[in-house]
Amino acid sequence: MGENVAGVAVAEPDTVRQGRQLWLTLLALSVAGMIVSVQQTVVIPLLPRLMTVFGVQVAEVTWVFTASLLAGAVATPLLSRLGDMYGKKRMILFTVGLLVLGSAVCAVSDSLSVLIAGRALQGASAALIPLAIGMIRDSFPRARVMTAIGVVSATMGVGGNLGMIVTGLIADRTSSHHPVFWITAGLGAVAIVLIALSAHDAGARAGGRPDFVGALLLSAWLVCLLLAVSKGNDWGWGSGPVIGLFAGAAVLCAVWVFSQLRLRAPMVRLHLLVGRHSLPANLAALLLGFAMFGSFTLVSSFVQTPASVGYGFGASVLDVGLYALPSTVTMLFSSSMAGHLSSRLGPANSLALGAALTAAGFGWFALFNTSVLHLLGSNALQGLGFGVAYAALGALAVQHVPMDQSGIASGINSLVRSIGGSVSGAVTAALLASITVAGTAVPARGAYLLSFAIITAGAAASAVVALVSGVMAREVSGVG
Repeated sequence: MGENVAGVAVAEPDTVRQGRQLWLTLLALSVAGMIVSVQQTVVIPLLPRLMTVFGVQVAEVTWVFTASLLAGAVATPLLSRLGDMYGKKRMILFTVGLLVLGSAVCAVSDSLSVLIAGRALQGASAALIPLAIGMIRDSFPRARVMTAIGVVSATMGVGGNLGMIVTGLIADRTSSHHPVFWITAGLGAVAIVLIALSAHDAGARAGGRPDFVGALLLSAWLVCLLLAVSKGNDWGWGSGPVIGLFAGAAVLCAVWVFSQLRLRAPMVRLHLLVGRHSLPANLAALLLGFAMFGSFTLVSSFVQTPASVGYGFGASVLDVGLYALPSTVTMLFSSSMAGHLSSRLGPANSLALGAALTAAGFGWFALFNTSVLHLLGSNALQGLGFGVAYAALGALAVQHVPMDQSGIASGINSLVRSIGGSVSGAVTAALLASITVAGTAVPARGAYLLSFAIITAGAAASAVVALVSGVMAREVSGVG
């Protein structure tokens, strides 16, 4: 309410009130997205230390990171579907609640298995991102949707780097990993309060029932696949257990696909996964996720390797986060420009540009990695690319779907991105474990160079897919 010149109360215009509510919603979603990104990266600088604490090799400790991605891959389409059915705000609050619970489990963990279980609970909060994008699409005027998605994407990037800095600050003062997770639990509680007070649902609700069987089958074949990749070196690629796991993954995947085709309301609507309009966005997301999440663990391990080995910078846990600051700055800048770029170039071409910049950043460090300056320049270029690519990817995923399916469409896109990241973590861990310095278990320089080359190729392939998608869209539009 306001007052006129005579002191009489008058109603505040609806448009002003609605605009204020929209930006409060965006603030709450941005803070929540940042906290989810914090939990995704908070363990990355700790991985070398956790290997010593628990007495395990790189393939085993990588599951502390991979379990989070895997849980996010399974939970995202399921919770996105529930968000379309029962309201996105309710599911967002539930996902952040899982983050708080998982953080508490990690904070009291004294074994690798308990830590991995807690990380899986934390990872389910990845479903918040597509739910937030769906809420933005439901609530915001069409002209402001890309800008709002760009803001959320920017805060995600900031959260990812902030998580590594926070970890570094704590690791410099204690050898325990427990305080890091008490902090993420507290941040999650703050996010719950902000969302409860500020966010509001809009848009239609979809009908149907949740597909829990589909979620179980999806998790089963992904676990079989990733376990086979991560254990291939230890057990032997031609051994019975590894071959059995690969075969089990193939059979369970086929059963999962069959179940999705038969259900009226499946967890993953396959036409939103491999349909004419959806396939390019999802394939690009798979490749970009493969590159991005693979780079996180590779760079952290590389820079913490003592220079006496013949490479690496002997960096501290805090240094890992500080080295990522250039990407935070450039990501903030490029994310703020993402809406303008997308309106001029289209989401597909914007994604191609962002993925190409990301590939250039990875390629830089693959070729030049003897100086911290090379790392800082590489990170700055990657930040530019990710800021543009992730905002465009979110818009491209929901561009051609009905409003009541925006949550699940965005969720499927996040699903394939998480699968790409999970596979990348397992593949690069297997490479680092198999190519070592003679007589030691320390990864050789060649293992890192090969891994960086692979993730560079992944980002470049994502750019090509997006570019082809943009060309095809123009041709279809021209025919129309």
